[in-house]
Amino acid sequence: MTTRPALVAVQGDHHDMGEQLGSRTADMIARNLDAYHARFRHQAGLADADIDRWGHRYYEVARAYDPAIAAMLEGMAVGSGQSVHRLAALNARTELLYGTGYRDEGCTSLSVLPTRTADGHTLLAQNWDWHPEQADVTFLLATRDTTGFTALSLTEAGMLAKSGLNSAGLGICANLLVSDRDTGGDGVPYHFLLRGALNAPTMSKAHRKLLPVKRISSGNIMLADAVGEAVDFELAPDVFATLLPEDGLLTHANHFIADLPLTDLKGATSALTQLRPSRARHLLAPAAAAGTVRPADVVAVLRDDWSHPDGICRYPDADVPLADQVCTVYSVVMDLSARTFWIAPGPPREHAYTRWDLDTLFDHGAEPAVDFPPEVPADA
Repeated sequence: MTTRPALVAVQGDHHDMGEQLGSRTADMIARNLDAYHARFRHQAGLADADIDRWGHRYYEVARAYDPAIAAMLEGMAVGSGQSVHRLAALNARTELLYGTGYRDEGCTSLSVLPTRTADGHTLLAQNWDWHPEQADVTFLLATRDTTGFTALSLTEAGMLAKSGLNSAGLGICANLLVSDRDTGGDGVPYHFLLRGALNAPTMSKAHRKLLPVKRISSGNIMLADAVGEAVDFELAPDVFATLLPEDGLLTHANHFIADLPLTDLKGATSALTQLRPSRARHLLAPAAAAGTVRPADVVAVLRDDWSHPDGICRYPDADVPLADQVCTVYSVVMDLSARTFWIAPGPPREHAYTRWDLDTLFDHGAEPAVDFPPEVPADA
C-alpha cells in the first residue's frame, strides 16, 4: 500500500522553481528516469541516441508551446544533474512508448457544480489508477511564481503535473484515452498539456492550451473552476469533443463518450470503464438532487469498491501477474472555491485524506490536516 505523498514547495521564477525541484527530488528523478529508460529500450526498442534525439525535439516543442514549461525543465536539469533532453523525453514517455502496449491505466474523474453542493462550492475529484510501486516516485508539487500565482499538483518525479488546482480557482483532472489516431512523433506531449492548462489563470486560457495545438496522443481532461463551470474535453490528434455537466454532475473514465471519427482502443479493456462514470453519477444523484453534496459524499464515491477489485476504488487483482497489477495509487478531492486539496493513498477506503489549503500552503510551518477517516483498516 502507498503512503502519504511528500510535499515539495518551490517558489521564484520558473527556472528557479525547476532548479529547486530538481535539487530536492534528484534521487527520485534518477530512479524514475532509470525505470522509464528501461521501458524505452526494452518495450519500444529505443537506443540512448533515439531517446536523446526525441528529447531534443520535445524540449524544442516545450519552448514553443509554453516557455514556462521549458524554463522549469531547464532548471530541473541543473538542480538534478540530469540532461534537460532526458527530462523532456520523460515528460513525453507516453508518446515515446506509443505502439508498445504501454499506457497509463484507469482513473475516474468527476465534478459537482455549486448548484448541487451544500455550500455552493465547485468540487473536482479523481482516483489515479496505476502500478502501486509508482507511488514511491510521486509527490505533491506546489509552485508559486514571482507574481504570486500558485499551483498544487500530484506529480511523478521529473514531470510537471497531473491532477491539480491553482490560485485562480481552476482545477484539472486527466483520464487515459487511446485511439487509432494516436501516433508517436512530432507534437505536444500529453503531460505538457496538463501543465499548460494548470498554468492558466482563466478557463479560456486553459482551453487555448489544450485545443488549438498539435496533439499526438488521446486523453481526457476535465476542467472546473471556482466560478461554477465545468467542462470535459475528449482529446485526440486533430479532433476533440466537448462534454458538459448534466444535472450539475460531470463524470468520466477511460472510454470515448462522444461520437468522434476514431476507433476507441481502450474502451473494451480498461477495467469497468463502461460503468464507472454512471456508477459515480448514481451514487451522487440523491444528494445532487437535494443540492446537498459535500466533500464527504465525493470521498464516498471514490471509496466505492463495487465489482471488487475493479471498482472506482481499485484494488490489485490477484489473478493478474504482479508486474501488471494496477490499483488506485492516489485519490484526490478539490474544493475549487475554497482552494482546498485533499489526498489519500490508495486504496482510499483504507486511508484517511490529508488536507492542504492552497492559500496558506507557503506559510511558515504549514502542515496538512487529516480528514475522512478510513472506512476499513489497511490490513483488513
